[in-house]
Amino acid sequence: MRWTFPYLGETEELNEITRASAPGSFVQLSDGITHYELGGPENGQPVVFVHGFSVPYFIWDPTFNFLTGSGFRVVRYDLFGRGFSDRPKARYEIDLFCKQLKELLDTLGFEQINLIGLSMGGPITGTFTTRFPERVQKLVLIDPAGASPVTLPRLLKALTTPGFGELALGLFGRGQLMKDVKSDFYEPKHVKAFVAKYMVQMKYKGFMRALLSTMRNGMLGDFSPTYRKIGKQDTPTLLFWGRDDRTVPFAHSDYIRAAIPQAQFHTFDNCGHLPHYEKPEIANPLLLEFLK
Repeated sequence: MRWTFPYLGETEELNEITRASAPGSFVQLSDGITHYELGGPENGQPVVFVHGFSVPYFIWDPTFNFLTGSGFRVVRYDLFGRGFSDRPKARYEIDLFCKQLKELLDTLGFEQINLIGLSMGGPITGTFTTRFPERVQKLVLIDPAGASPVTLPRLLKALTTPGFGELALGLFGRGQLMKDVKSDFYEPKHVKAFVAKYMVQMKYKGFMRALLSTMRNGMLGDFSPTYRKIGKQDTPTLLFWGRDDRTVPFAHSDYIRAAIPQAQFHTFDNCGHLPHYEKPEIANPLLLEFLK
């Protein structure tokens, strides 16, 4: 029997029993089961949400509810390794995530879509747009990662070392992730309820392994060539950024705007990494105007 590193707190397996109480639906794709939710009228314009590094699809709650209520056909899903989606023993790299997105769209019968990516969802939606430009009508990027080469802190860089990374995440990963999630917000009032939802996924085996593989396989790296290609394709693009973002600094917006000159840019003052979540009263009308 192959030994598996014991990440603290990961005590349950994802299966039919543990998924029974989860909202949404499930579909078997080639690399595993994907958890998703589909809402809005069947004849509505398709909109697909792609979340970031570790927070699953509930991060789209206010936007999902708004767009379904506005007549769009909306899909949100958990990336592999997150939420209630499988944690396959695979390389968590851009090809895996793009393949998951394409297979989900093919299964649901969506040919052309409007695509919205948050943080690490930026490189995923951006790469999908460059690979399948005929399928993406409009692109929305919210505080996207990968605008420039990332200089990792010493500890984070050390996580890429086999053995040490597993040990560090196993012992200290939960506390560090909670700290990182809290730092995404400008207003502390959002944190308590958000963290309670976030922690649900952490009890299922394979979560930390998936995050570690994601870091080791370039998903927090430089995707600037991808963004420049989107600019050359002239894909209609909307760009949101929180001015007080401590996760992907506001200064990175300059790189994205230079790479995608056609992007409509909106700054959110007194806002962190999640402007759609912290400032829905501002974000939703702008999003609706762009998509219509």
